[in-house]
Amino acid sequence: MTHVLLATDSDSVYHTVDAALGSDVSEVSRVRTGVEVLAAVQEQQPDVVICDLQIGNMGGMATCLDLRLEAEMGRVPETRVLMLLDREADVYLAKQARSDGWLVKPLDPVSVQRAVASVLG
Repeated sequence: MTHVLLATDSDSVYHTVDAALGSDVSEVSRVRTGVEVLAAVQEQQPDVVICDLQIGNMGGMATCLDLRLEAEMGRVPETRVLMLLDREADVYLAKQARSDGWLVKPLDPVSVQRAVASVLG
């Protein structure tokens, strides 16, 4: 079973991702703030983290960088990260955060499935 951790404070983003990925072969769990991601990764060890660029108190870019730095120090497992971006210009931010992949909103189920498969592939 594939475990996806979604970091978003947007209910519509959660519903879209859950509809696209939630099934008998995958599970989607959610945190609503960026600061919750590190503890959730340590506890749940997801296959992929999907970070919304604009989330609560710690945005997706900072969250992704935090995961990368903590993994380099051996404090959390290496985890694949897919970022959800607001506009095409944000691709630069995803690259700087060392994200494994990204999608520009608005989201559709097929694009979400393909992006996750690509990141995990």
